[in-house]
Amino acid sequence: MEKFPMTLGGYAKLEADLKKLKNEERPAVIQAISEARAHGDLSENAEYHAAKERQGWIESQILDLEDKYTRAEVIDVTKLNGKTVKFGATVTLIDEDTEEEKIWQIVGDLEADVKERKISISSPIARALIGKEQGASVEVSAPGGSRSYEIAKVVYK
Repeated sequence: MEKFPMTLGGYAKLEADLKKLKNEERPAVIQAISEARAHGDLSENAEYHAAKERQGWIESQILDLEDKYTRAEVIDVTKLNGKTVKFGATVTLIDEDTEEEKIWQIVGDLEADVKERKISISSPIARALIGKEQGASVEVSAPGGSRSYEIAKVVYK
């Protein structure tokens, strides 16, 4: 069984999503199915069929999240340190062409979210950064073209 890295925050979110599905969504859809059944003929009951479809989706989500939950290898980023980029690092980059500053945290594939400034460890930029030290210059080949960055700061928080 393959394990995959995850931060404490990602693990907590996964756990919260799983609890919500089990404790809120599942009971709600069961109630919706009961109410739809009370309306009579199930063969032409759109509410019943929609609720059953929703139940199937919820159950598949629960199975998927339970699998991820049991296979997660939780890494406490706050116990890491150093100036070398590794999993969990929050990296400040300076674009060498535009001088624009970008801050990214390197996280597991399941918790990556560009809006929250979290990139997957398997992304092109993270792969280029892993193992490099603060002050180094890196060339990142991405779908939008090649970019050069200087690693200005590496923090574990």
